[in-house]
Formats: sequence, C-alpha cells, structure tokens
Amino acid sequence: MKESTIAAISTAQGQGGIGIIRISGEDAITVADRVFVSVSGKTLSEMEGYRASYGKVVDNTGEMLDEVVAVLYRAPRSFTGENVVELCCHGGLYVTRAVLRTVLENGAIMAEPGEFTKRAFLNGKMDLSEAQAVMDIISAQSKQAARAAVSTRTGALRNRIDDIKSDLVSLAAHLCAWADYPEEDIPEVTDSAIDETLTRAKKKTEKLLDEYEAGQAIIHGIDTVIAGRPNVGKSTLMNLLSGFDKSIVTEIPGTTRDVVEETVIVGDVTLRLCDTAGIRETDNIVEKIGVDRTKERLSSCALVLAVFDSSQELTDEDIKLIDSLDGVPSIAIINKTDLERKLDINIISKKINHIVYISAINGDGKEELTEAIAQVSGTKDFDPCAGILSGERQRAAAQNALDSICEAQNTLSMGFSFDAVTVCIEDAIEALLQLTGENVSDAVVDDVFHSFCVGK
Repeated sequence: MKESTIAAISTAQGQGGIGIIRISGEDAITVADRVFVSVSGKTLSEMEGYRASYGKVVDNTGEMLDEVVAVLYRAPRSFTGENVVELCCHGGLYVTRAVLRTVLENGAIMAEPGEFTKRAFLNGKMDLSEAQAVMDIISAQSKQAARAAVSTRTGALRNRIDDIKSDLVSLAAHLCAWADYPEEDIPEVTDSAIDETLTRAKKKTEKLLDEYEAGQAIIHGIDTVIAGRPNVGKSTLMNLLSGFDKSIVTEIPGTTRDVVEETVIVGDVTLRLCDTAGIRETDNIVEKIGVDRTKERLSSCALVLAVFDSSQELTDEDIKLIDSLDGVPSIAIINKTDLERKLDINIISKKINHIVYISAINGDGKEELTEAIAQVSGTKDFDPCAGILSGERQRAAAQNALDSICEAQNTLSMGFSFDAVTVCIEDAIEALLQLTGENVSDAVVDDVFHSFCVGK
C-alpha cells in the first residue's frame, strides 16, 4: 500500500531566522513542485538529490508567500528513507503556517507526532532504540544528557544489545543443530559451555540494568525535594543551586508556604528541584496546606536534600524528618557552618549516610554537595557514551531478557533437556529483539512515537 505524503513544520514555532517545512513521501517532490518556483526555472523533479534551489513559494492564487530555499533529498538517502523536500523560509508563526497550509492544500497531509522518525524506523534507517534517542537529544538539558542521547542515536546501545544477542543466537543455533541433525558431524554441546555463555550474557544484561537509574538521572533528571523545618536555609539553598533568587528568603519562619519548583543542573545531574514549606506544627491554615504538600512530595520523590541548622540543636521536627527518611535516598545538608556549631551530628549520621556541610548564604560547600549528589544518584563514575537504556519500555525488555537467561541457567542446572534450555534462550532473544524493535507490535511502535513532537 502506497504511503501518504506528509508535511509539518520542523522548527520551533515562533520568531526566528529560518523556519523549515518538511515534506516526506513518494509524492513529496511532486507536491513541492506545485508550490515552489525556482529563480532558475528548473523544477525540483529535474534536480538530483542533495541539491538546494532558491526561489519562492506561491499559494493557489499565484500570490508569493515567501522567498525560500528548497532542499531536495531523494529516496532512500534521506532521514525517512523516502523522497524529502525541506522548504526553508523566514521564521515566524504566520509565514511558516501559511507555507504549510499551501503544501497541505496541494496533496500532502499533516504529519502525526513523531511520524517522520517513525517512517525512518519502519524504512530501516534506524532501530527503535536509536529512534527513541531522537527525542532525548531534543529534550537534553545538560551536556551529559546530550552525550548520552547522541551516543544511543549513533548505535551505542544497539551495539551492546547485539553483543548479548549474538552470543545467545549462536548458542541457540548450535543447540538446535545438534538436536535436529544427530547424523551430522556437529560438535556436542556441554553443560559447562552453555552455562559459560549464559553467564556472560547475564553479566552484560545486568550491567545494562544496573546503569538504568543513573542514566535516567542524567537524561530525565531526579525529582528532588529540599526539606527541613522553617528557617534552616532551604530557600537559600534553592537560590544557590538555581543561580538566582527563585525563593523568597527572610528571617521569618514559615515564609515559604507552597512548593517552589525549578530545574537545575548540579554537576552532571539534572535535578527537578522543589523548595518546600518548613515542616512544623502550625495553626495557620495556609501554612498547614504547605506543610501537607511537603509531606506528599517527600513520599513520592527520588531524592531528599534534608537541611539542618548547624547553629541550633536538633528539634522534634528535625528528628521526625530524620526518621521519615528511612529507606529514602537522602543527603543531610548541615547549613550555616559560618556560625558556631551547636548541632549534634551523631544523631543524623546514624540514619543518613551522606552528610555535607555548607554555608548556603556564602556558597561554601557547593562542590561537596555536587559530589554527594553524584554518589547517591550513581552518576559519579558513569559513562553516558556507553549506550544506556532510556525509558520503562526498554528497561522492561532488558529485564525480561535477564529473567529468561536466569531461567535457562536454572533449567540447565536442574537437569532438564537441552530443548527446554533452548526455549528459555529463545525467550531472551525475543526480549532483546523487542528492545531494538526488530520484533515488536504495531501498538508498541505507535506508543513510542506518540510522545514525539510534530515535525520530528
């Protein structure tokens, strides 16, 4: 069945130097020729691929909409693997929308979210892991996130998956050949050789999964709550990390009465940071709502920066906060180190492993806090260029592969036939194929690209 020709604005919508309308499909060149008139008089259909032509776009009445540069890519040497024309006009909401409207009126249909990248995947230009990395590149908020996404887009994750898969495929093929063709001179497969291959595949898959959380911290960031009783310096810390006065700071306890949010980059880690109301008992209705919201955030966040005042003894509110952090990734931040210390650190150190001393108002201790965040998030010695799992779908597929590998080892150790072991190995291979999209349902493919922006 012939695919329709799609079009969309592929640049950010707003004022800018250039706006790009991308057209892709078998009839992309024909559609573009209906709206584009080159100054040379030569049509795009007469041009070779990887050529640009200067001219104008006209609407159906012949009125000029804008001067443009048309860039032609012929199938299969394009991003989507199809014929592609990109009309580069002046950036701006009206002009780009007017050019797109004219393209749609002349035979193209509006692209769905992520449809260009989806077609690239379906046409074999990239696997599913590489396709998903496209959105990670677009949404990257730090250098490390961008490096991780670019590495995955260029095949780093696929190479790791192929490395695991090739061992399992070779083993499964050997087992099947040895069982199905006993009259042939095929080397016998031993239990030890099977277990050695499975152990190697298991370690590589476990490493992928072990790096998942650190990868998520770099790519997507960590939901982080700054917590503590009133006036310990939470808002000053928020301002220190964000680099500007995001939160109001006063000497009056209870100044922050709602959750103040900001995305900040600390070292190589992106923190989705929340400055919360100070935890204490209060009769003030507004402040009480803020305290309740703080407790809700504490129960669902991935990291807590628990702030304590070095110049004061621990209070009941401090103790309650410490007790509530049992099992929660946390860093105790001992603030106001520029003042005389009265705090008993021993009580905190019994419950919280990572302790950092800072003076948020002076900026002292920020490097130590950055180091502690890297340790807690697992990003300290993490290599973002190694190829990492991105998102729950990929993590689940890798986990299914690991479960099947472990099941194969258990089946072997329990003395079952090689046929039973082969079934488990084939299940592991199936899970890895789902990771790269080599064997995945249409519903999964649709779900992956649904989260993409239109034009990509």
